[in-house]
Amino acid sequence: MALWSGRFEQSVGEFTQRFGASLEVDKNMYRQDIHGSIAHAKMLAEQGIISRSDFEHIEVGLLEIENQIRQGRFVYDINDEDIHMAVEGALTEDIGAAGQRLHTGRSRNDQVAVDIRMYAKSLLVDLMAENFSLRRVLTRAARKNFNVVMPGYTHMQHAQPVLFSHHLLAYFWMFTRDFKRLYDAFVAADANPLGSAALAGTTYPLDRFRTTELLGFDHPTQNSLDAVSDRDYLLDLEYACSVSMMHLSRLCEEIIIWSTTEFGFITLSDEYSTGSSIMPQKKNPDFAELTRGKTGRVIGDLVSLLVTMKSLPLAYNKDLQECKEGAIDACQTLRDSMICMEGMIDTWTVHADRMLEEARMGFTAATDVADYLAKRGMPFRKAHEIVGELVLYCEKHGKGLEDLTLEEFRAASPLFGRDIVGELDPEAIARARTTYGGTGHEAVRDQLREASRKLKADRRVVKNIRERGAVI
Repeated sequence: MALWSGRFEQSVGEFTQRFGASLEVDKNMYRQDIHGSIAHAKMLAEQGIISRSDFEHIEVGLLEIENQIRQGRFVYDINDEDIHMAVEGALTEDIGAAGQRLHTGRSRNDQVAVDIRMYAKSLLVDLMAENFSLRRVLTRAARKNFNVVMPGYTHMQHAQPVLFSHHLLAYFWMFTRDFKRLYDAFVAADANPLGSAALAGTTYPLDRFRTTELLGFDHPTQNSLDAVSDRDYLLDLEYACSVSMMHLSRLCEEIIIWSTTEFGFITLSDEYSTGSSIMPQKKNPDFAELTRGKTGRVIGDLVSLLVTMKSLPLAYNKDLQECKEGAIDACQTLRDSMICMEGMIDTWTVHADRMLEEARMGFTAATDVADYLAKRGMPFRKAHEIVGELVLYCEKHGKGLEDLTLEEFRAASPLFGRDIVGELDPEAIARARTTYGGTGHEAVRDQLREASRKLKADRRVVKNIRERGAVI
């Protein structure tokens, strides 16, 4: 029989029981539910609301249930609609009246809210740790391939030569911003709603600051109506996951392009490739494609929760039951995708010669040739026009800039000297970009050092969260 059945003459039907249940999703939060209840019971005993003996029986009983669930020995009742009722029902059956006192001063509304917040914090810490691992893999690949020169692109057209390490570090900084978003979502979730009861607080002398301390929260929520109906922290979580998946999708798109025959910049390992059932020669970047495809799923989780929340009046509504599955899916999908990306990068083969060959094509030296003239006194806009005419000349005569003779250069402008040849080497072009954040070798070395410092700082963030007992 349901724990709320006193007011009802009939039980819900079999279909509506199944339709309204969330147990299969809630099972993920069994540890949070049990430890939230232990903290609540401990506070009740300290406040003299229940006896010390009742608390001791409740704690022992709940820890036994946790052990049973962990070992797969716990038997769920057919009437259990969620993990909260399942645990409390089993506890009451086991220890009797003491179990019935557990829910004193508490509603399922604040109980659910505290469970979700604790579970969200746990998921976010795991994601931050995986994000750290992915960025470490990127910096390792950047160091290993430090001197490799590739064409940089805009509009998917050859633009200017860049270091491959610089290109990889662009993603490092994207994922660094993702770490910050994940941490901000953690901070948003780090507030204790327990003690808000159904919506208005309670007449019992609860110590909400005590349960905040026991459960590792930063502070209690300030408004009981908001506390039981707030899911903004899950929106923050799913937004952080969505942006990170978008960044992964961008990198996957490049991996897919780079591994084509036309580009040939990298070869993925067999572990991260599949073949064709009909074409024996195929080696497909399926896992990069799948990660790219899963991005839509995670963004869908965010949109789904936004739509669920958009018209809800205060305070709790059953609609909020739909908030959990998408958040869990988004976190699991992102975590798996980051692990997959780490493996692809760690095991790929980089074809430096092929990248350099392409860096010499597509007139990637054109900007430097224009800068050559500008440094000799010609207005840049005029230099831009002259080099544009040189490119057009090359296209008409089937040449590259590197194929032009000194006489052909001087026909365009007498400012060209013999040293123009040095402006056409892709490695020299990349090396010359010495500005902070640029692709020059020294600038990228500085960037790698800064990336290393950032990794150390972010590792401390995760370590401090765990050491202060902020996750269960």
